[in-house]
Amino acid sequence: MDNKPSSKNSIPSRVELNKKSRKKSHPLLWIITIIILAIAGAASYGGYVYFKAKQAVDQTYDPKNAVKQDNFDGKKSFAILLLGTDTGALGRTAVRGNTDTMIIAVVNPKNKSFNLMSIPRDTMAEMIGTDNFSVHKINAAYNIGGAKMALNTTSTLLNVPLKYYIEVNMGGLEKLVDGVGGVDVNNTFKFSYGGYTFNKGKLHLNGKQALAYSRMRYDDPRGDYGRQVRQRQVIMSILKNSMSLNTLKNLDQVLNSASKNIRTNLTFDSMTKIAQNYRDCTNNMTSDYLHGRGAMIGDASYQVMSNSELQRCSNIVRKNLGLSTVNLNNNETYQNSKNTDFDWNSGDSNQKYYVYEPNSNNWWNGDNLES
Repeated sequence: MDNKPSSKNSIPSRVELNKKSRKKSHPLLWIITIIILAIAGAASYGGYVYFKAKQAVDQTYDPKNAVKQDNFDGKKSFAILLLGTDTGALGRTAVRGNTDTMIIAVVNPKNKSFNLMSIPRDTMAEMIGTDNFSVHKINAAYNIGGAKMALNTTSTLLNVPLKYYIEVNMGGLEKLVDGVGGVDVNNTFKFSYGGYTFNKGKLHLNGKQALAYSRMRYDDPRGDYGRQVRQRQVIMSILKNSMSLNTLKNLDQVLNSASKNIRTNLTFDSMTKIAQNYRDCTNNMTSDYLHGRGAMIGDASYQVMSNSELQRCSNIVRKNLGLSTVNLNNNETYQNSKNTDFDWNSGDSNQKYYVYEPNSNNWWNGDNLES
């Protein structure tokens, strides 16, 4: 029989890391598009402008997570893990924060498509790369083990190959949005946040407004999922506006901000080839996200994913990459198999969900959490 706790006192310690810094979150994942299309624009002008683009992007390169770069010849699909960290503004100066926004971006030249798969920040996931078995909200992977752990953890969660990443902190958001002349969104309900009021309907937002629009979560009836919808609205608008004359006029501002607020293991040469050979893919964008169920693990609120939902999203990403689908078999499906009493159809976000040690009926107490 499973060894479940019988009293409140035996509930494990909270598995959240740096809780105070995660009370609010924000996107910042559209910047990859700005950089790649800015490079394409710079390349078309050649000479001095191209050199400035290369100089800026070279400063973003992360040699510690270097991988063999694909040829990006416009024929093969590829994926990039987009990470938005909670540092660089609003008084947050930590060297490494939590990735409160995580999106798998897949570029498919065969279908000429650009597909986004958002992963909720509170998703329960095994941290891949720790010395001992460790489960956290997935947004802690970057905080614990940097880009490598974020890539490996996300890859294992959905069984999709991931080797490229782009991490953006929120410090450069305002200048970058202003650099493309602002963003256009269609707001579905009126709300106020960050000193701004956003009326229902079509809106044009500057950098400060875009940050506030994308960060609001608690007043959205859909919570974090509603916020993800607004994030994707901004991404799509950035794509549309990024190659305007206004953006080219502000290229210095865009590139300067990018060099200070982005880290990636994509080389300048690879970015240039992506810009040249995959640009048509941005005309057909689709987006989706993992749909979780609220649950309490210990005294912390999580999003847990059903086997069917994990499989659905894995199939979507793998198909977009041109890969065959594979039945998932990982820690998350294992934990689901142990939680036989969990009601996946319930709307109760306070249901208890228990984490078990691998291949064991022993209930994990979280003593080996990373600090």
